[in-house]
Amino acid sequence: MAVKRPELGEYSGTRAAVNGRHVRAVSEQLARDYNYLFRLAEDDTRLLQKHHALLVTATAGFAEKFYDYLFDNPDIADVLYAYERAGGDVGMYARSELQHLVNAICPTGLRERVAQLLEAGRQHQERCIRPAWLIGAYELFIDYLHHRLPALIPLHAERMALESLLVRILLHDLGLTLEGYWSNASDELRRELAHESGCHARTEELLAGIPYYLWSVDVGTNTIRYASFPLRMLYAQDMDCPFPCLSDTHAEDGARLLSAWQDAVNGMACQIEARMTLADAAEHWYRVALYPDNDSLGRPAVVHCVLEEFDRQIAERRHLQQLATTDALTGLPNRALWNDHLNLALAASRRVPGSQFVVISLDINQFKMYNDTLGRDVGDILLKDISERLSSIVRESDSLSRLGGDQFGIMLQPVHHINEATERVIAKILDCFDLPFTYRDKQLWVSLTLGIACFPGDGDSEETLLHNAESAMQRAKRNGLPYQYFDPANDVSAVQQLRYSGQIKSAIDNNEFTLHYQPLVELQTASVVGAEALLRWEHPLEGMVMPQRIIPVAEQLGMITSITDWVLVTALRQCRSWQQEGLAIPVSINVSARSFQNPRLLDKITWALREAGVEGDCLEIEITEATLMQDIERATEVLERLNDAGVTIAIDDFGTGYSSLSYLKALPIDTLKIDQSFIQDIAFDRQDIAIVRTIIDLGHNLGFKVVAEGVENVRAWNLLTSLGCDVAQGFHISQPVAGTRFSALLAHGGRLPL
Repeated sequence: MAVKRPELGEYSGTRAAVNGRHVRAVSEQLARDYNYLFRLAEDDTRLLQKHHALLVTATAGFAEKFYDYLFDNPDIADVLYAYERAGGDVGMYARSELQHLVNAICPTGLRERVAQLLEAGRQHQERCIRPAWLIGAYELFIDYLHHRLPALIPLHAERMALESLLVRILLHDLGLTLEGYWSNASDELRRELAHESGCHARTEELLAGIPYYLWSVDVGTNTIRYASFPLRMLYAQDMDCPFPCLSDTHAEDGARLLSAWQDAVNGMACQIEARMTLADAAEHWYRVALYPDNDSLGRPAVVHCVLEEFDRQIAERRHLQQLATTDALTGLPNRALWNDHLNLALAASRRVPGSQFVVISLDINQFKMYNDTLGRDVGDILLKDISERLSSIVRESDSLSRLGGDQFGIMLQPVHHINEATERVIAKILDCFDLPFTYRDKQLWVSLTLGIACFPGDGDSEETLLHNAESAMQRAKRNGLPYQYFDPANDVSAVQQLRYSGQIKSAIDNNEFTLHYQPLVELQTASVVGAEALLRWEHPLEGMVMPQRIIPVAEQLGMITSITDWVLVTALRQCRSWQQEGLAIPVSINVSARSFQNPRLLDKITWALREAGVEGDCLEIEITEATLMQDIERATEVLERLNDAGVTIAIDDFGTGYSSLSYLKALPIDTLKIDQSFIQDIAFDRQDIAIVRTIIDLGHNLGFKVVAEGVENVRAWNLLTSLGCDVAQGFHISQPVAGTRFSALLAHGGRLPL
């Protein structure tokens, strides 16, 4: 005989225990289970706190919809009016039910609500409020928030994250309320079972129709004292065993069933879930609940057993777990599951010395443009297509997740030759996106930016590794590169960001910033022909802070414009001071990608030249290849106007970017600065020599002056001289020094003693 399944919308929860201590234990266990399944991360709590006031305002309009829902349904209204006829206050009851829903948007008190929600569920059962009505109320609230959020929170990614979070919390509250409902229903069932005297026949008839197998075992004799009719029909020949269904239990679950039975005999109420084959050949999940009934001495005399089919609840639980751990749009693991995968990888790697794995943060560069211009539906299609393309690349042992918005995470594990493996995967990813995506008659071209962090060198926790990968990705975006590895010298940690965020503005006001100048020397004559201005922060507590720690934070906080203005004026005033000393030394200033994109850059440079009282030929602007190529049309316009003002232009870090020779030919560029990575080993590396020779020849053929950065020894100096390089800078010549010290270096008629 098959067990009758519960009606749709019902949810069989944990059975109430026989004493108060067990009730508390079950409540605490439920709190742990639900808090694990629906746990809130710090980002979730901050997101809820940020929008709590807006959500509270929005829910004011929900009250009318909720009351209409209660009283427009004839069945619900009958129950409420019956409650009023019995002396209850319907208005107060409706308001309390509304408050249970609204409490879900509160960013605090999640644990405290557990007992309240369980009690609310018990009251629903006592007042004949059906589970389906409760589910309908939550569905109404979720639908209401879904339609209200777009008006409250315009930012799509933040709104989607908040909506997902609210659904999780409301499912949490709904589940606990239903747990309380069925717990109270089970208590009533047990009371019916205990009341055998005078109504045994009626009880037997009642129990025969419920979707459970019930039996009671005498602990002293180890025999079944009572068995419900369905159980007797199913096991007519096996009723001498305290557990008739043990032989039909899956082998892996049988040992757990025996262990639970031993706990019940020792006086502990317990329940387990096990796979069994009972009425037919199909295997189903069942919940087995065991309740010891103590004698007058407090010893278990009888153990009451309840067996119910649990397939649908298992499926619902798995569905809820999937909702909590899977991105609904792409089907990939979400950030919560990604964090679990990272923690598992960390635990496994720590057990094996020398283990390594790689974390990649991946961002879609054009997604916002397509999403804004073509619509969210197209954006969703594009995200699904991108996830499928990425899934085709990663191995089964790797982990691919959608972390939110257009950001994805990839974890490569295990990795034996970390650099080779990472480069191979990155090449596959970038090659895979050389082909466009197609939507109707449009071709959508997509490029990626990747940041890479490696365990253990770049962090030993999931938060640190992911943050460092994201930091490297942001640096790659700023530099216009397809990917970057985390570099502690250039990537600012979250702690540093927080520490510096409140200090940079005051550093400008308190004159804590200063400029040091590094000489640019003509190789053939050793004459100083220029000076590169380099930012320093004389921190009152930390001492000298280098620009790698300042610029990224300033860009993220929107303070880079103020710093650039200060650097321009200060460097040009120093140039004016040198002129008054009889030294015609132009200054070079690095302009970041963010500053170069500022539409007021030209006005600021013109103002700085006028403020310092110098001509345009006193200033050289250094920009990277990557910055130049981000928007070539605008870059051309800006450079031409700077050239008209007499300002010279240098391409910094040349050789590391992706500039086109045709653009270099057409742009008003004066100088190519060879990146120092090619200079450091030039005296020993034939490939570096070939690259440097090629850049020098290219620059001269295009009419540019060529500068070598990072000259640190006499061998490099001599080799660059023989290759025909024009100018050099580096520690072999001089470290960056303050303006007054720079003047002292030029005491030999503009020539440096090398």
